[in-house]
Amino acid sequence: MVISLHNFSNKMTAYTKQDVLLQATDVCLSYDGTPILHDINFSIRNIVRPGVSQGQVISLLGRSGVGKTQLFRLMAGLQKPTSGSITINGNKQVEAGDMGVVFQHYYLFEWKTIYQSLRMATSQNPLLKGNEKEAIEKWAATFDITACLHKYPQQLSGGQRQRASIMQQLLKGSKFLLFDEPFSGLDVCVLDKVVDMLLQVSMADELNTLIIVSHDIETSVAISDTVYILGKEEGGSTIKKEIDLVERDLAWHKDVRRNKAFADTLDEIKASL
Repeated sequence: MVISLHNFSNKMTAYTKQDVLLQATDVCLSYDGTPILHDINFSIRNIVRPGVSQGQVISLLGRSGVGKTQLFRLMAGLQKPTSGSITINGNKQVEAGDMGVVFQHYYLFEWKTIYQSLRMATSQNPLLKGNEKEAIEKWAATFDITACLHKYPQQLSGGQRQRASIMQQLLKGSKFLLFDEPFSGLDVCVLDKVVDMLLQVSMADELNTLIIVSHDIETSVAISDTVYILGKEEGGSTIKKEIDLVERDLAWHKDVRRNKAFADTLDEIKASL
């Protein structure tokens, strides 16, 4: 367990990094003998702050073609590594269905209303038994899609589809949420709403863990507590750098983009890609 004191607005705020929630150990992936990923090692720990429900937000950054999508699929349990392991909650090997996955195109059942899709999601979460309707209504109000519940996906805007897709995973009871390019193609106003929504999700439960794969470096870093940089090496792509934004006093600040250290960190990341 790591115990630290952190200076937030001149107040010393304690936080601890406790149990390991996700562990990647010596993960390698090859296709037909060609190495894609090698020696991927990292861990995500539960961050605890006194009086705050503090989830984890991790960004995975790297150039196009570096293997981010493959690592995304491995973490989601949609594909198995050639060697090594990804475990959650102690020593459980991650499998398909363990994590909520929000793909870039926000997959929803086109032949069902949003409410029907969300109701199906709640049926997979035993903690909601008997309170399914209330849970749907609560999150719909939070995400401002109450008026969309009885519409079909094709009747929704891209932003509404995205919110419904995130809700679907939350209602399944997923503590781990993987996001594939959540900021892609959004205008400034919608982008701000998506950022606020992701922060709401992360702070709804201290075990909620959001892992973001994105090309949008600035937005990803602004809402994260940890950044992993994936880069190519001779034997395949690996984690070249871990940046602990909490230690740098760059996590959990709404106005972090105004901080010179934030700009310096962006420069450091770009130089590492």
